[in-house]
Amino acid sequence: MKNILIYMSILCLLSYPVVAGPAASSICYAGCAAVVVACFAAAGFTFGTVPGAQIAAVPALASCNAAFATCEAACMAAFFLPTP
Repeated sequence: MKNILIYMSILCLLSYPVVAGPAASSICYAGCAAVVVACFAAAGFTFGTVPGAQIAAVPALASCNAAFATCEAACMAAFFLPTP
């Protein structure tokens, strides 16, 4: 019985709180991807099949791409913030 108390005490001292940052950022990334796919579709293109030079040449695609980059950068905050 004494050993169990010692082991449980050590386990409590070594355990860390659980954070859901990776799960929250994954949900955020999925949301960003859904929005950029809808944005490209509204412009008449399919996301993932358009070359970078064409994205830079079409203003609607350039704004979709810039919004996607901003959204992805904001998801890093969800990764680092503790979410119980």
